[in-house]
Amino acid sequence: MRLHSLCLQAFGPFAGTHTVDFDALSADGLFLLHGDTGAGKSTIFAAICFALYGKPPGDRDLLLRSHHAPAGLLTEVTLEATLAGRRLRIHRIPAQKRPKRSGQGDTDQKPETRLSEWAVDADGQGRWEASSTSHQEAATEITSLLGMSRDQFCQVVLLPQNEFTKFLHADAHGRRELLGKLFRTGRLSFVERWLSDHSRTTEKNRDAARADVLRLVERIHQAAGPDLTTEYTAPTPDDPHTLTQPARTWAHGLIRASRADHEEALLAASAAKENLGRQHSLEAAARELHQQQATYTRAQQQLDLLQEQAPHHDALIQRRDQARRAQQVAPQLHAAETAADEHTRAQNAERTARDHLRSEHTDLDTGQLETAEQRARAEAAVLAALSPEEETVRQLTADLERTDAERQDFADQQRTAQDWLEKEPARRRVLETRREAARQAEEEGSRHQAALAILKTRLEAAKRRDAHLAQIAKAEQHLADAQAATGRTGQAYITIRRRRTEGMAAELAATLTDGTPCPVCGSCIHPAPAAPQDGQPTRQDEQDAEALHEQAKAAQEAAVTALHKLREQAAAATGEAGDTPLADLQTQHKTLTTELTDALDRAADQGTVQEELLALDDEHTAMTQQHSTATAGLSARNTSYDTLTQQLTDLTTKLAAARGTYPTVAAHADELTRTADRLKEAAEASHNLTAAAQTFTHRTTQATLAAKDQGFDSLALAQQALLGDEGLHTIEEEITQWREARAAHTAVLGNPALQQAAAQPPADLDTATAARAAADDQHAEAASAASAAHTRNQALTALATELEATTQRLEPLEQAHLTARHLAELVTGNSPSARVRMQLEAYVLAARLEEVVTAANTRLHIMSEGRYTLSHSDRQAARGARSGLGLEITDSWTGRPRKTDTLSGGESFFASLSLALGLADVVTHEAGGNPLDTLFVDEGFGTLDEDTLHKVLDVLDSLRAHDRTVGVISHIPELRRRITHRLHVRKDPTGSTLAHLTEAAE
Repeated sequence: MRLHSLCLQAFGPFAGTHTVDFDALSADGLFLLHGDTGAGKSTIFAAICFALYGKPPGDRDLLLRSHHAPAGLLTEVTLEATLAGRRLRIHRIPAQKRPKRSGQGDTDQKPETRLSEWAVDADGQGRWEASSTSHQEAATEITSLLGMSRDQFCQVVLLPQNEFTKFLHADAHGRRELLGKLFRTGRLSFVERWLSDHSRTTEKNRDAARADVLRLVERIHQAAGPDLTTEYTAPTPDDPHTLTQPARTWAHGLIRASRADHEEALLAASAAKENLGRQHSLEAAARELHQQQATYTRAQQQLDLLQEQAPHHDALIQRRDQARRAQQVAPQLHAAETAADEHTRAQNAERTARDHLRSEHTDLDTGQLETAEQRARAEAAVLAALSPEEETVRQLTADLERTDAERQDFADQQRTAQDWLEKEPARRRVLETRREAARQAEEEGSRHQAALAILKTRLEAAKRRDAHLAQIAKAEQHLADAQAATGRTGQAYITIRRRRTEGMAAELAATLTDGTPCPVCGSCIHPAPAAPQDGQPTRQDEQDAEALHEQAKAAQEAAVTALHKLREQAAAATGEAGDTPLADLQTQHKTLTTELTDALDRAADQGTVQEELLALDDEHTAMTQQHSTATAGLSARNTSYDTLTQQLTDLTTKLAAARGTYPTVAAHADELTRTADRLKEAAEASHNLTAAAQTFTHRTTQATLAAKDQGFDSLALAQQALLGDEGLHTIEEEITQWREARAAHTAVLGNPALQQAAAQPPADLDTATAARAAADDQHAEAASAASAAHTRNQALTALATELEATTQRLEPLEQAHLTARHLAELVTGNSPSARVRMQLEAYVLAARLEEVVTAANTRLHIMSEGRYTLSHSDRQAARGARSGLGLEITDSWTGRPRKTDTLSGGESFFASLSLALGLADVVTHEAGGNPLDTLFVDEGFGTLDEDTLHKVLDVLDSLRAHDRTVGVISHIPELRRRITHRLHVRKDPTGSTLAHLTEAAE
């Protein structure tokens, strides 16, 4: 890459349009970029980086737009450069604000990129041809031609010595970070992370498979139980090697033991089943004999019991015959009994009816009772006509009570309204007083706020005033020191200049040789040349004294300027704050703030008071209306109350005469009606009693004659012998059952089989049942054991099959994890077999570092006159730290290597410069070999002595021999005399400017 020209417009500190002609600057292959601190030297390189990559160097988001530029001048950068043999022009406009073309205000300027290429046609005419206007296309094109990223470009084209000094003194981690960015070895870190993650994944999968095996082993333990054993050892988590083939062998051993146990259980179950059959047969025979003997015994007992009941059977036959004869006269007996019941009921009813009559009516006959009933019903009818008047009395009483309650309510409302209206003026005066106080507090708060704003401004100005006054005292002392230094350096400069002038003859004499004309008199003979005095100043001493004097004057001028500026600022602050002390102003501010807070608190009551006044007005209107309404309502209710009282008095007197001793007229009428009903009931009961007595006498006579005809001595004996159909049927059934039972039991006792069974000894059913139950339990236990053995055998077979598959899955996972862990430990430097703890990325970077050291030693050998040689070290680091990126420097004077952080400042500079140049060569080669024809070397020359400085410049001169252009960024005056072409950056309050200077021009 070779730079040709750079055009800046409103970029960084440069307000206008400036062009850097790199072709003219690099005419000698070496140029100097110098200027005051902050003038914008680094902005030149930032503009180059922005033109190439669309972003400034580093991660900083620099403000590209110049604050000094006029609003209508856009920020632009145009770079012409040759990349990989192609001459390109790159024009970029960053995103920024610009004035609208029509109307007021600003609008957004979108970023623009234009890439053009210089082309020569067939006629030899050259022109710029547009190549792309796309940000993405231009970035891809430029990056592919440069062959390096933005970070790489900034590192190898601009050689920042401070960073390479840090690189020289850094540890392995710091060097790895820089080299990793330049050589883009992040993909190797990705490989390391992937292998580590893969190792953890395979470990997780293996552990999961081991856990599956251990879970199956535990399940097999549970299925086998404590009684099943094998000669093989069970797998354990403490010995992972037992989780594969040994686990399968152990499981198959348990299956063989389980099958043998199952066969033994089956044999035991078969024997228990045969014994159970025999015991069932014996129990059935004993049960049958027991039943036959019990049947015979029960029949004999029942027959004996029936024989004991024979007299009762004969009495039942006699009772049945009497009941049959009584049924012949049953109708007459029933009629006589019914008539007797009716007569008794009539007597009871007549007695009950007379008990309910008044004492004066109890002895009346039937006719007298009917006459008394008619008289009572006539009196009740007269009272029933007066009964509605009692409801009228109740209604008048309710109306009177309601009217009286309304009178009281209206009186209370009238009294309440009157009391409120009498107190309302005093309440209104209190609220109006509060409102006026709140209004005055609001005006007071406004005055306090205005005064507080003014006081706050004065307070800030007073702080600035006191700060400036304190700084003025220091600035005055600084100016005094600077004036004293200026006087001392001026006197020293005059003294050295005078002494050198006085000894100028000796200085000229030192240059005379015989035969050479004297530059003063022209003589070739020098008979008595002047001899130099002791401590004779040289030209360099005079120049150094002059430089010190100029620096002192510049420092004095800066101190004067600073003191003048501070005094102006102090005067301006005093004008705002006055002469009041800061503490007094702070006290006033605190007091005024307290008063403002109090005033605002009091003013806040204004809204509340206004709301209370509005509510008072509404309440006044309501109370006035309430007083008027209550007065009118009370007058109307008083009139109505008097009228109702008179009506109630008249009607109450009339009804009192009709009620008599009863609570109400209706109660008196009801009592008369009930008396008439009782009289009627007694008259009817008297009639019914006379008719029932006649019927009872007639039917009793007929029933007595019929009973004698059936052989009964009296009517009572016939009635006692009489039974109903159900009773007679019951006696008949009891007689029949007795006869049938005796015949059945007699037949059972005549059965030969039962007679034979009864002749045998009693059957032992309990013994047979116990033997059968014991055989049942034995068979159930044997069958359960056989079923459990079968279930266990099946479970173990299934679990062993599952264990087979799980262990086969575990074996490749074990191998995969061993391989993955070995690779991960190898690339991360943790492998036990590794000689040094070096990661894969560090291993690759160590090879690159060896190349960088080799390239750096080429320059370092020249700069140090063969004294120093850099070397790469991969020795084991202390306390197990990462190794592989160590740097050492060998001093040929001692023949021993030493650490790079023991170098002096100047030695560190040219060693780091050698590293930077070597790194640039290696990165360029790594990027595809595209030559970097333009390099920039940043500060650091101030640490070199004069001889070393010349050696370093000789190395930079050697770069010109390879057709490279080197730009040196430095403040060293010696470089200005050594380097012919210079780009001077001057800063100014209106923006920085650029000037191309040459020795001839200066």
